[in-house]
Amino acid sequence: MPEGRIVKALSGFYYVADGDRVYQCRARGLFKKKGAKVHPLVGDWVVYDVISDSEGYVMEVGERTSELVRPPIANVDQAVLVFSMAEPAFSPFLLDKFLVHTEHAGIDAVIVLSKSDIAADDDVEAVVRKYEKIGYRVIPTSTVDMRGVEALREALRDSISVFAGQSGVGKSSLINALFPGISLQTGDVSQKLGRGRHTTRHVELISLPGGGYVADTPGFSSLEFIGIDELDLAEAFRDFGELSASCKFRGCLHVSEPGCAVLAALDAGELDTERYQHYKQFREELKEYQRRNKPW
Repeated sequence: MPEGRIVKALSGFYYVADGDRVYQCRARGLFKKKGAKVHPLVGDWVVYDVISDSEGYVMEVGERTSELVRPPIANVDQAVLVFSMAEPAFSPFLLDKFLVHTEHAGIDAVIVLSKSDIAADDDVEAVVRKYEKIGYRVIPTSTVDMRGVEALREALRDSISVFAGQSGVGKSSLINALFPGISLQTGDVSQKLGRGRHTTRHVELISLPGGGYVADTPGFSSLEFIGIDELDLAEAFRDFGELSASCKFRGCLHVSEPGCAVLAALDAGELDTERYQHYKQFREELKEYQRRNKPW
């Protein structure tokens, strides 16, 4: 039987792309993987059975390299986190929270700074330096003067990319500037609420000229720490990574433990203080989430 990739899921149908053709498929029963029931996701490689020129059944789901819950999508290579430098103002707290989720999911992140043309060059450069030092790629962009557009276009090539980030930053508009002719829904910033209106309703992979896909999706619709424990949170901070190997205790959470290499680096001014404060705030959010969802 032929193989293809699910590029859209809608109303119980899975749209499987195989070369230039797309088949509308139903799932044939339940699927099992490592003892657990799984359902096909957008991004899955699947084996399907053709029953007509345009229809078929999904018969088998292939192994996944990554899996997201919100949005439900598999085999994502990278998350493109779009944060504006103005209107709305850049939020390092929210960016760090997104980075926790991408790290926990095992997905690399590319940080895109939109509306860089209306921000001070020094402010843009400070954000670039901060996150490049941690190990992330940062691309300042503008749909006005088209800065960074070619660099981002190249970063998307031959990958499955999910766009996410602040509301109202122009994620869909940026994609439209990158690839004219690809129409994604866009939402304007609500002046009253200071955030964009949600406009994208389902997950779909848009094929890109030159190779690769972009997911037309609301991005991470939930930023609660679902399925994350305290150690997961600590390990999701890339700047703690190499240091934590030198901590006195295995499983160190970098809060008050003696012999903590992360705290020593913080005291020495070698770690970003704001990032560490965000880590402590996320710990409190995680504890609150666990209290609210404690099984009785």
